[in-house]
Amino acid sequence: MKSAKQPLAGKVALVAGGTRGGGRGIAVELGAAGAIVYVTGRSSGAGRSDLDRPETIEETAEQITAAGGTGIAVRTDHSRPEDVRALVDRIAAQQNGRLDILVNSVWGGDPLTDWEHPLWEQDLDTGLRLLRQAVETHVITSRFALPLMVARRSGLVVEVTDGNTARYRGSFFYDLAKSAVIRLAVAQAAELKQHCVAAVAITPGFLRSEAMLEGFGVTEANWRDGAAKDPDFAHSETPTYLGRAVAALASDPGIMTKTGQALATWGLYKEYGFTDADGSQPDWPAHWASALEEELGPLGGPL
Repeated sequence: MKSAKQPLAGKVALVAGGTRGGGRGIAVELGAAGAIVYVTGRSSGAGRSDLDRPETIEETAEQITAAGGTGIAVRTDHSRPEDVRALVDRIAAQQNGRLDILVNSVWGGDPLTDWEHPLWEQDLDTGLRLLRQAVETHVITSRFALPLMVARRSGLVVEVTDGNTARYRGSFFYDLAKSAVIRLAVAQAAELKQHCVAAVAITPGFLRSEAMLEGFGVTEANWRDGAAKDPDFAHSETPTYLGRAVAALASDPGIMTKTGQALATWGLYKEYGFTDADGSQPDWPAHWASALEEELGPLGGPL
C-alpha cells in the first residue's frame, strides 16, 4: 500500500547503469520511495568492468533495500541485445509483466572523452566507441523494455544526460552523446504518448560522484575541502539530489504534462521541494550566472 513517505510502493523500476554516480543515486532514491528496483551494470562481485572501479551493482542493491525498497542486482552488458532481452524477460516473469519506470543511465564514457583535441585530431575508434557505449546502450535497453510499459499503458522513461541546453559541452563526441540522449527522450515521448507512457531527459548540476570526489582528493565527509582547488565545487550536488528529482517525477500523477522535456535538478527542486542529502538545494545555473557567466557566457536555456 502506498504512503506519503513511499509513494512508489508496489512500482517496479529498472535502472540501467546504476553501479555508481547518478545511476546509483536514482536507484537508491527510487527504493526509498518504496519501489522494487532492478539495478544493472557490468561491475559486480563477479568482476569489474573495463573501468576498473570498486563500486558494484550488489552494493547498490543493498543500499536500495536499506533505504526501504527492494534492490535486485542483475549483471548486464547493455551493449549486448541478448543480455538486455534476458534481463527484461526476467523482470516480466518475476513481476507479472510489470515495469513502471525505466532509467537509462548507462555512461562509462569518462576515460573515452578527449577534452584536449578537436574532432580532426581525435582517435576515431575511441570516439565511436563512446557513442556506442553512451547512446546505443540506451536504444537497446528501451527497445526491449518499452513493450512492458506499452502493454500496461503506463510508465515513465528517464534518459540521464549532462546539460539540458544547446550549449557546446567542450568535447565533440561527449557533446554529441549527451545531446543525442536528450533527443532519445524527445523521440520516445512522441511514440509513447498515445500509449500513456512519458519520457523525459534529466540532468544534474555539478555532480559530486565517487570519481569526482576522488579527483578532488576528498570524501563525502569532507567534500567542502575540495573548494580550495575549485570554488565551483562548493556548489556541487550529490547523486541523491538527482535521485530525489527522478523519484518526484515518477510519483507525479501528472507526469504526462512533462513528456518530451529536458529537465534539470535545479528546476525540479523548486516545483517538488526536495533537498539534497544535507538539506541544501543546489542551483547550478544560479551559481553560473553570478560567478561564471561573465567569463564563459550564458549557460543557455532549455532545449
